Amino acid sequence: MHEVEIKMNSVLQSEALCRVLVSAFLLPYGISEEDLLEVKTIVSEGVCNAIFHGCDSVEDHFILSLRLEGNELSITIQDFGKGIEDLELARTPLYTTKAEEERSGLGFTIMETFSDELWVENRKGHGVILHLRKVLTFHGE
Repeated sequence: MHEVEIKMNSVLQSEALCRVLVSAFLLPYGISEEDLLEVKTIVSEGVCNAIFHGCDSVEDHFILSLRLEGNELSITIQDFGKGIEDLELARTPLYTTKAEEERSGLGFTIMETFSDELWVENRKGHGVILHLRKVLTFHGE
């Protein structure tokens, strides 16, 4: 088992740093290029959701956790914002609460497409915890 957890400020630069962290975390294991791209996309979408919807200011933060056991990667992204008003609606493709910021409303759809499992802890008034699981393919498998 290998795991890492990092607390990040709610700034857009954190999304790029999280992508680099995921790459550095997984590359030594010989992950397939396709899986690496999918994992980086999952993390990008989840982190952007935390930054744009879960955090109110740059003083806020979120936590990214990665855990690799065998070929199964667990990803957790936790923010400490207000939570999601209507989770079912938020998971609807193209729905966004930030249309004025040109958000596409595809974050949950993309995360669900590239992960093997996604579940959401919606803690109204206390934030959101995204739990994602992805079974990885390594070179030579």
